[in-house]
Amino acid sequence: MATFDVQEFIDRRGLSWFQVQVFALCGLIVFIDGFDTQAIGYVAPAIVKSWHVDRAALTSVFSAGLFGLMLGALSFGPIADRFGRKPVLVLCALFFGLMSLLTPTADSVRSLAALRFLTGLGLGGAMPNAIALTTEYASKRIRATAVMIMFCGFSLGAAFGGLAAASLISRFGWKSVFVLGGVVPCLLFPLLVAAVPESIRYLVVQGGRGAKVAAILRRIDRAVAIPDGATFTVEEHKAKGFLVRQLFAQGRAPFTLLIWVVFFMSLLDLYFITNWLPTIIHDSGIPLDRAALITAGYQWGGTIGTLLLGRLFDRFSPFFMLALTYLAASGFVLLIGTAGVSLTALAITVFGAGFCVVGGQTGANALTASAYPTPIRSTGVGWALGIGRIGSIVGPAIGGLLLSLHWPTRQIFIVAAIPVLIASAAALCISFLRRAPEGERALQTGASVP
Repeated sequence: MATFDVQEFIDRRGLSWFQVQVFALCGLIVFIDGFDTQAIGYVAPAIVKSWHVDRAALTSVFSAGLFGLMLGALSFGPIADRFGRKPVLVLCALFFGLMSLLTPTADSVRSLAALRFLTGLGLGGAMPNAIALTTEYASKRIRATAVMIMFCGFSLGAAFGGLAAASLISRFGWKSVFVLGGVVPCLLFPLLVAAVPESIRYLVVQGGRGAKVAAILRRIDRAVAIPDGATFTVEEHKAKGFLVRQLFAQGRAPFTLLIWVVFFMSLLDLYFITNWLPTIIHDSGIPLDRAALITAGYQWGGTIGTLLLGRLFDRFSPFFMLALTYLAASGFVLLIGTAGVSLTALAITVFGAGFCVVGGQTGANALTASAYPTPIRSTGVGWALGIGRIGSIVGPAIGGLLLSLHWPTRQIFIVAAIPVLIASAAALCISFLRRAPEGERALQTGASVP
């Protein structure tokens, strides 16, 4: 009876059109995710003006959305490890689209916060599963690169949000940004249901899905001959018991705790900047449309950083490279506070900060997905993102507090440089420990599907 090691099958072949399609569909979902996640930051100055509220009043709106992102990541990661990547991924995309469509009905800060919380649940649930699905269809030699290129969709979506906001707000008002962010995923839902495949490694680990596994392998390599009754294996078994506990089993505890520090500090800084930068720039005397475009440069920098850093992470010591990236990020964040009202200086420093902060966070996503085995991959990524979302809630809250205290811009960005320094130190510790791969091998005892 023929036996196929699914991961070895993928590793020994070049990149197929089917795999590219999987990466592209996941990238499309995170593109929309990025647009909807960052939309509130772009429209915040317009909401302040329209509703005549203090800018610090929107802190609750930012925090509510990010709290939803946290709960979505923590909840839907383990759910996907139990019931599959595909159903959770596509249903979360539909849900956040519907909630975004409802956001223009908000008539107060309280109702807006509630709708952003609900939107965040779907956004948070989609993210870890897009990362896990991409990881499981990528060969080992390009895994970090594939995940990071796919995740460029998030930065591109967030950057496109800035361009769209600059155009739409002046013509149709701030509500039109959320309408666009809701219509697109709802229209794409039938395509996602039809075209997004289930994770092949998940199917093998779950067992009893041999026919589906064979069909997917034939799509990866149309020339392969798979006889009836073939057996499919991966070097992992189905996880038992409480999945989150497995993140600390078999020597994974040091890695798990340190990567949580990386995510917490990185996302704290990322959302501190994306939520408050347009407002801070606008308050300095720069027009709103220019402020939105400059902030979009943060995401463009993140996109380019992601493309360039992926190959470095695949070729060199990945967590050491991640530590260097966050170290550079602290320098660029610090320089934003010294740029003043110079559009050129702001554009360069914001772009550089995005290159390192967003690029570094995308790299952390990819490296975390690679570190955990299939049975707990969505749980591992989801909980890392969930812990990180706590930082993303704290970040805007700190920004709102500093603005309410009328701190000078330079001092605000001195504070903003500290979290990525801590993330750099944690990544460096992981690089020295390098215990995650050894720990995961102890869990991998093999699985087969008749």
